[in-house]
Amino acid sequence: MAWFWIATTIPVALLALGGLLGGLWAVAALIYMTSLIHVMDRLVQGAAVKTGEGGEFPSGMRLSLVLGLAHFPLMIVAVLALAGVTGISLGAKVCCFIAFGLFFGQVSNANAHELIHKAARFPRRLGMWVYISLLFGHHTSAHPKVHHIWVATEKDPNSPREGENFYQFWPRAWVGSFKAGWQAENAMRARAGGRKSLLHPYVIYIGGAVLCLAVAVWLAGLGGVLAYVALASYGSMQLLLSDYVQHYGLHRLLRENGKPEPVGPEHSWNAPQLFTSALMLNAPRHSDHHMAPTRDYPALRLDPEVMPILPQSLPLMAILALWPRLWRQVMDPRVAKLRASQQ
Repeated sequence: MAWFWIATTIPVALLALGGLLGGLWAVAALIYMTSLIHVMDRLVQGAAVKTGEGGEFPSGMRLSLVLGLAHFPLMIVAVLALAGVTGISLGAKVCCFIAFGLFFGQVSNANAHELIHKAARFPRRLGMWVYISLLFGHHTSAHPKVHHIWVATEKDPNSPREGENFYQFWPRAWVGSFKAGWQAENAMRARAGGRKSLLHPYVIYIGGAVLCLAVAVWLAGLGGVLAYVALASYGSMQLLLSDYVQHYGLHRLLRENGKPEPVGPEHSWNAPQLFTSALMLNAPRHSDHHMAPTRDYPALRLDPEVMPILPQSLPLMAILALWPRLWRQVMDPRVAKLRASQQ
């Protein structure tokens, strides 16, 4: 667990100090989230990393809970800093916005994703509230009840089509996952009959978002709300970027009965870089997560022989996805080669 603790807790400290004190602390947080993590990928690329289930794996729950609980005070510090309450300079605000946004998008999102897959109630609720605080609460329903069932098919709004650029994908995925999650919850409540909960999950998601915005107003007025919405939008957009990158152009074959084949290692793109994978709690080991959604993140496997591998780390590929022409030049030939190998 050492790499996971190192990669994720250092930025927590840097961001808190940057938001409260500004100056070099804000610059350090920015450098860490934009540059140092990629340098570390290069420096530790030869480190031994277990990729299978042979051997003992420590539980990642303690770190997940720490990060989940730390997310909320960090969000408060970020809002106060960007709204001018902490008195940091304009340059420090710019550094903080980028650094906080990257942390919420790459670490908080990945950790909330890990938490909502847990069986215990408290971790699942904590993950739900992290997503709610990012104004993306519906992902708590849509991800396990839609995406994991229909990934790499036309029925999954979070699976991008080959040739679809990110700017076409993200509104379809956001709106589609909101609707699909709503429908999945309604279907579950209908099946439950009289045993269904009185409170619809979407009431919590939407009500929780309104509560978060109200807290932002109370903390820093209109400036606080604007800062909050900007940070939450920045963070949730990176979640959609991850979905776009990790499932671009991949499709499950339909069987004779019209149902898709089981999810396999070939239905997600993966990235092997150690440090950015540790920062994102092994989210780039995406194929194994889809095949075993409840597997603890330290134990996720990576087998380049059967799992599609991205040419660069997940954060770098997310940046490339913002330039559709370059993205297609890099990824379309890989998609075609992968598809040809499966025929």
